[in-house]
Amino acid sequence: MSELYPVSLFVNILAGLVLALGFGLAAMAFARRFGPMDVPGSQPHKKHDAPVPLAGGLALVAALAAGSLLFNLPMLRDLWRILVPALLVFAIALWDDYKGLPAGVKLAGQVLAGVLLIVFGVYVQILKPGFLGLGENVLIWFNWFITLFWIVGITNAMNLIDSMDGIVAGTSSVAVAFMILVTLGAEQDSLLRLLTLMLGIGLGLYFFNTPPARFFLGDSGAQTIGFLLAAVSILFTPEGYPQASAWFLPILILGVPIFDTTLVVFSRLRRRLPPHRGGLDHTYHRLVKLGLDSNRAVVLMHLATVALGCIAFLALRLEPLYANLVFLLVCLAGAAIIIYLDHRHAQP
Repeated sequence: MSELYPVSLFVNILAGLVLALGFGLAAMAFARRFGPMDVPGSQPHKKHDAPVPLAGGLALVAALAAGSLLFNLPMLRDLWRILVPALLVFAIALWDDYKGLPAGVKLAGQVLAGVLLIVFGVYVQILKPGFLGLGENVLIWFNWFITLFWIVGITNAMNLIDSMDGIVAGTSSVAVAFMILVTLGAEQDSLLRLLTLMLGIGLGLYFFNTPPARFFLGDSGAQTIGFLLAAVSILFTPEGYPQASAWFLPILILGVPIFDTTLVVFSRLRRRLPPHRGGLDHTYHRLVKLGLDSNRAVVLMHLATVALGCIAFLALRLEPLYANLVFLLVCLAGAAIIIYLDHRHAQP
């Protein structure tokens, strides 16, 4: 059980919120003067009426740095391994917000950040020695590959799902809240400090990013959030539950961005279109085409994150066989919805 008292956790959330609000105002003013700005019509899917600051990444990193240094110095001794690679992701994505970068350069930066995580000792350890009689080196390399796939995948998934104001900030805040619930029962105080700080910052970003958005997250905001979520989900360990019932928790908690990315990639590859380009074929756009207004579509995606988090939380308490059966059923339901949406709205 964590040694942090509930009041300490609440103070950390409040500190993150206040810092995000303060740095959000500062980042917005900075971006209006020096950039980056999101210009209407610069890409076909950009439908806003006036230039909007791409200030979310600046506010996020500033609030995270201040919150860590002012209130959570003990956390830095343990979690610098996550925060240093996250700064690399932020720096590359911020340059992309300013000038635009080729997709290959951005991907290379994300892979490098993932490699740094592995070098610093943060990597998935799903397959243990003795699995299928495979050698230890083979299993280590396989775990490293899964780590890179997870890190790059979630980093981009959070960026891809950023198709409407409030989706990323809201979805990530819900996901972090469920990670906090799971981490409360484990002796992972440093991780709990980071998660509560992230929750407060996420709520602050949500205030600025809800429609009509005062600023956009930009690649620097969405990708940094995605990287942090992917990294912390590797570290958090449910206490007292078998790994066979817990391994898929991060997948369910982050199920909405994973679903959206799978839908977009499947739909575009089937039509021989590049998966990385912007478009109007994301989950949000398809929900609007089904008749939901903009706000309800966003809220539905937040509620889906809540539902998946609850399923993950409940499945954790089942026997491994039943827990994995629940996960399989959720995956099958997701695949069925993807096929339905793809055939219902064929044009990207």
